[in-house]
Amino acid sequence: MNKTKKVRTAEKIKNDTVRAAYATLEKYKAGKASLEQRIIDNEQWWKMRHYDEKNKDSIATGWLFNTIINKHADAMDNIPEATCLPREKSDRPAARLLTEVLPLILEQNHFEDTYSECWYDKLKYGAACYGVFWNPALDSGMGNTDVRRVDLLNLFWEPGITNIQESKNIFHVDLWDWDDLLETYSVLEDCLSAPTFDVTQYIYDDAVDTSDKSAVIDWYYKTVKNGKHLVHYCKFCNGVLLYASENDPLYKDSGFYNHGKYPFVIDKMYPIQGSPCGFSVIDAMRGAQKEIDILSSAIVRNARMASERRFFVRSDGSINEKEFAQWDQPFVHYSGSGDPSSSIMPITVPTLSEVYVAILNNKIDEIKETTGNRDFSQGSTAGGVTAASAIAALQEAGNKGSRDMLSGAYRAYEEICSILIELIRQFYTWPRCFRIIAPNGQEDFVQCSSDSFIASTGNDVISGAEPIFDIKVRAHKRTAFSRMAMNELACELYKMGIFEPGRSREAQLCLEMMEFEGKDEILRRVQENLAMEQGSMYPASEGLMQ
Repeated sequence: MNKTKKVRTAEKIKNDTVRAAYATLEKYKAGKASLEQRIIDNEQWWKMRHYDEKNKDSIATGWLFNTIINKHADAMDNIPEATCLPREKSDRPAARLLTEVLPLILEQNHFEDTYSECWYDKLKYGAACYGVFWNPALDSGMGNTDVRRVDLLNLFWEPGITNIQESKNIFHVDLWDWDDLLETYSVLEDCLSAPTFDVTQYIYDDAVDTSDKSAVIDWYYKTVKNGKHLVHYCKFCNGVLLYASENDPLYKDSGFYNHGKYPFVIDKMYPIQGSPCGFSVIDAMRGAQKEIDILSSAIVRNARMASERRFFVRSDGSINEKEFAQWDQPFVHYSGSGDPSSSIMPITVPTLSEVYVAILNNKIDEIKETTGNRDFSQGSTAGGVTAASAIAALQEAGNKGSRDMLSGAYRAYEEICSILIELIRQFYTWPRCFRIIAPNGQEDFVQCSSDSFIASTGNDVISGAEPIFDIKVRAHKRTAFSRMAMNELACELYKMGIFEPGRSREAQLCLEMMEFEGKDEILRRVQENLAMEQGSMYPASEGLMQ
């Protein structure tokens, strides 16, 4: 019997594969329904619209809102900065170049705005997602890195995982206008329709019309080849394949990204099992905020009832009710000879006990204590504390929770920088020029390309190995109190005479035990003074004492 040999086509990903991926996406969306509902509810709590607007007796107070904006302010006062450290001596020039270039790349991506938006997501929803992509459309078609916020409602992963990199597939869904789709992908000319995939939407103030949009789905998945994990990328819309990296000869053997990771970094708030996202400040404090709202509404309602007097009036009474209701009317007429008080009697509103006000204050203190949003963290002072150094010390002592949240954000920032380095290594085939501003104000220009990270072939380096860099993240503090505390510290050191001529040795020992911003520059100057003092004490032939 003759057997017909099957001929395998060059394209591995076809429309049938896309339809199977779409079924997986639907399964992922069903597993994420609880998280999506929680995100939508928390957005309403953030906007203080969690009560029915028709119920005029319900009052939404802003204690939870105040907590979130103060935590956000802490994050913006401590924006991270990255320093790249080499693991090999020969990689020092590349590490110095990256330390100078990475902040400029992030600045070009308006990372401060992205960082701010993601911190609001982290505080409101319990997690924020950064997308670190290579966008070939940037820089007039040369392509460049693209760091942006990713809406968690548009991202889908395998249910039950705690690390997004462990998911078998990642889907990102975005709605495109039909005009933009046709201009970019002419193959969709006869395939446009209303969104075939239902993305959960927030409760908007405006009426959002999606009838002239289609859902474009970015599908990332991992494969294993020769023991190496590869990340591939596929884009499709309405069941039509638009691009697949496995069909592209340039990427089919190496994967779309050489670093082998999904281009998403999730920064979670308070971790929970079975989800890469955590829970938020709103989730933790929703109960206390609701009780504060209920008590505040009751107290305000009682005050309004007590301030607006009401009366019982007999139906056969002889008092002119119209004149009686006008408090600026000096005369009120009544007929008959009886006592007018027998026809009308004021309604007495019971006085609210002070215990309810105490309960309200206790609930407010509960939110402050639980979230660490105490008075000093907001700039308020008590007990006669006025010195900037003392205020800064109290702020630092009361910000343990904020520092813990910042540590998680810095770990995410470290991962972002690591992915950026790999994108530079892979896609910067043409040199890119950057302007560097030195601390002394002088400007310089440097070039960065993938050739900048080719390992040397010295005796202590494996030939062909790629340089590996350790990323150290530190806070770039912008707090006014921190600057005032540093100014007071400088004045105190000056008054102690630590910077007087001949005392450079004492100044060096003192500074080495301290930790503050700008310490390295001051220590360098003190060491220069010490070297000059030692040079004047010893002959040049003996050299300087180390």
